[in-house]
Amino acid sequence: MARIAGVEANEANLLTRVAYGMVRKKVGKVVMPVKVHALHPKLFRGLAFMEMVQDKANELDGVVKTLAQLRAATLIGCPF
Repeated sequence: MARIAGVEANEANLLTRVAYGMVRKKVGKVVMPVKVHALHPKLFRGLAFMEMVQDKANELDGVVKTLAQLRAATLIGCPF
């Protein structure tokens, strides 16, 4: 259980709901770190921009990037 309650979709502004939809499409659900980051709009926009830029990087195949992200998440004990 998270110590900080994040922003739920019904409380979110338009940008946050769009981002939630993109995260849901990519991961399958809206994960808690995204909900917590949405508490601070400027930080959330910066993180969203960083994610978009990382997704546009084309040095690696998309499947390899996804596998690397999954491996890093399992190494640090991320629950998703």
